[in-house]
Amino acid sequence: MVRMISSAIPDFAVRLRAAGLRPTRQRVALARVLFEGGDRHVTAEGLHAEVKATSHRVSLATVYNTLNQFRDAGLLREVVVAPGRSYFDTNMSHHHHFFIETDGELHDFPSDKVTVAGLPTPPKGTKLSRVDVIVRVRR
Repeated sequence: MVRMISSAIPDFAVRLRAAGLRPTRQRVALARVLFEGGDRHVTAEGLHAEVKATSHRVSLATVYNTLNQFRDAGLLREVVVAPGRSYFDTNMSHHHHFFIETDGELHDFPSDKVTVAGLPTPPKGTKLSRVDVIVRVRR
Protein backbone atom coordinates (compact mmCIF):
# COMPACT_ATOMS: atom_id res chain seq x y z
CA MET A 1 0.00 0.00 0.00
CA VAL A 2 1.42 3.42 -0.98
CA ARG A 3 1.15 6.12 1.69
CA MET A 4 1.40 9.81 0.88
CA ILE A 5 3.74 11.45 3.38
CA SER A 6 3.98 15.19 3.78
CA SER A 7 7.24 16.69 2.59
CA ALA A 8 6.80 19.28 5.35
CA ILE A 9 8.09 16.81 7.97
CA PRO A 10 11.69 17.98 8.52
CA ASP A 11 12.79 15.07 10.75
CA PHE A 12 13.76 12.43 8.21
CA ALA A 13 13.68 9.54 10.70
CA VAL A 14 10.09 10.46 11.62
CA ARG A 15 9.19 10.84 7.95
CA LEU A 16 10.62 7.40 7.11
CA ARG A 17 8.80 5.76 10.03
CA ALA A 18 5.54 7.43 8.91
CA ALA A 19 6.09 5.86 5.46
CA GLY A 20 6.53 2.42 7.04
CA LEU A 21 10.32 2.32 6.60
CA ARG A 22 12.91 1.65 9.29
CA PRO A 23 15.09 4.77 9.56
CA THR A 24 18.51 3.21 9.09
CA ARG A 25 21.57 5.46 9.03
CA GLN A 26 21.87 5.06 5.26
CA ARG A 27 18.18 5.72 4.56
CA VAL A 28 18.21 8.86 6.72
CA ALA A 29 21.38 10.10 5.01
CA LEU A 30 19.90 9.50 1.56
CA ALA A 31 16.58 11.12 2.56
CA ARG A 32 18.40 14.19 3.85
CA VAL A 33 20.39 14.66 0.64
CA LEU A 34 17.33 13.91 -1.50
CA PHE A 35 14.63 15.97 0.23
CA GLU A 36 16.39 18.93 1.86
CA GLY A 37 16.55 21.01 -1.32
CA GLY A 38 12.87 20.93 -2.28
CA ASP A 39 11.36 19.32 -5.36
CA ARG A 40 13.81 17.85 -7.84
CA HIS A 41 14.58 14.99 -10.19
CA VAL A 42 17.52 12.67 -9.56
CA THR A 43 19.04 9.55 -11.02
CA ALA A 44 20.50 6.87 -8.77
CA GLU A 45 23.97 7.68 -10.11
CA GLY A 46 23.52 11.40 -9.49
CA LEU A 47 22.30 10.85 -5.94
CA HIS A 48 25.17 8.43 -5.30
CA ALA A 49 27.67 11.11 -6.39
CA GLU A 50 26.00 13.68 -4.10
CA VAL A 51 26.12 11.33 -1.11
CA LYS A 52 29.76 10.43 -1.81
CA ALA A 53 30.57 14.14 -1.53
CA THR A 54 29.30 14.03 2.08
CA SER A 55 30.83 12.01 4.90
CA HIS A 56 28.44 9.07 4.28
CA ARG A 57 29.57 5.89 2.58
CA VAL A 58 26.78 4.28 0.59
CA SER A 59 27.11 1.86 -2.31
CA LEU A 60 25.38 2.48 -5.63
CA ALA A 61 23.36 -0.72 -5.06
CA THR A 62 22.11 0.70 -1.74
CA VAL A 63 21.11 3.94 -3.47
CA TYR A 64 19.13 1.99 -6.10
CA ASN A 65 17.46 -0.17 -3.45
CA THR A 66 16.62 2.83 -1.26
CA LEU A 67 15.18 4.86 -4.14
CA ASN A 68 12.95 1.91 -5.02
CA GLN A 69 11.89 1.55 -1.37
CA PHE A 70 11.12 5.28 -1.19
CA ARG A 71 9.10 4.99 -4.41
CA ASP A 72 7.15 1.98 -3.10
CA ALA A 73 6.47 3.83 0.19
CA GLY A 74 5.03 6.84 -1.66
CA LEU A 75 7.90 9.23 -0.97
CA LEU A 76 9.03 9.48 -4.60
CA ARG A 77 7.67 9.03 -8.09
CA GLU A 78 9.67 7.20 -10.74
CA VAL A 79 9.74 8.73 -14.22
CA VAL A 80 10.98 6.27 -16.85
CA VAL A 81 12.29 8.19 -19.87
CA ALA A 82 13.75 5.17 -21.70
CA PRO A 83 14.29 1.48 -20.98
CA GLY A 84 16.77 1.33 -18.12
CA ARG A 85 16.80 5.12 -17.66
CA SER A 86 14.77 6.43 -14.72
CA TYR A 87 14.60 9.63 -12.75
CA PHE A 88 13.12 9.89 -9.28
CA ASP A 89 10.88 12.86 -8.62
CA THR A 90 10.35 14.29 -5.13
CA ASN A 91 7.28 16.23 -6.32
CA MET A 92 4.36 13.92 -5.57
CA SER A 93 1.65 16.27 -6.88
CA HIS A 94 -0.02 15.42 -10.19
CA HIS A 95 2.09 16.97 -12.95
CA HIS A 96 3.82 16.12 -16.21
CA HIS A 97 7.34 16.52 -17.60
CA PHE A 98 9.40 17.99 -20.36
CA PHE A 99 12.44 15.78 -21.01
CA ILE A 100 15.31 17.61 -22.67
CA GLU A 101 16.89 14.72 -24.54
CA THR A 102 20.12 16.52 -25.39
CA ASP A 103 20.81 17.40 -21.73
CA GLY A 104 19.09 14.56 -19.88
CA GLU A 105 17.02 17.05 -17.85
CA LEU A 106 13.44 16.79 -16.60
CA HIS A 107 11.28 19.85 -15.99
CA ASP A 108 7.82 19.85 -14.43
CA PHE A 109 4.74 21.40 -15.95
CA PRO A 110 1.22 21.49 -14.49
CA SER A 111 -1.21 18.73 -15.39
CA ASP A 112 -3.88 21.28 -16.32
CA LYS A 113 -1.78 22.25 -19.36
CA VAL A 114 -2.56 18.90 -21.06
CA THR A 115 -5.82 17.32 -22.13
CA VAL A 116 -5.77 13.63 -22.96
CA ALA A 117 -8.76 12.48 -24.97
CA GLY A 118 -9.78 9.14 -26.40
CA LEU A 119 -8.12 6.84 -23.89
CA PRO A 120 -9.07 3.23 -24.52
CA THR A 121 -11.08 1.32 -21.96
CA PRO A 122 -8.71 -0.33 -19.47
CA PRO A 123 -8.52 -4.13 -19.52
CA LYS A 124 -11.22 -5.98 -17.60
CA GLY A 125 -10.63 -5.99 -13.87
CA THR A 126 -8.45 -2.84 -13.93
CA LYS A 127 -9.07 0.87 -13.55
CA LEU A 128 -7.13 3.90 -14.69
CA SER A 129 -4.69 5.03 -12.02
CA ARG A 130 -3.15 8.09 -13.69
CA VAL A 131 -1.81 9.32 -16.99
CA ASP A 132 1.81 10.46 -17.19
CA VAL A 133 2.88 12.66 -20.07
CA ILE A 134 6.53 13.15 -21.03
CA VAL A 135 7.08 15.73 -23.75
CA ARG A 136 10.48 15.17 -25.33
CA VAL A 137 12.36 18.22 -26.59
CA ARG A 138 15.86 18.96 -27.93
CA ARG A 139 18.01 22.06 -27.73
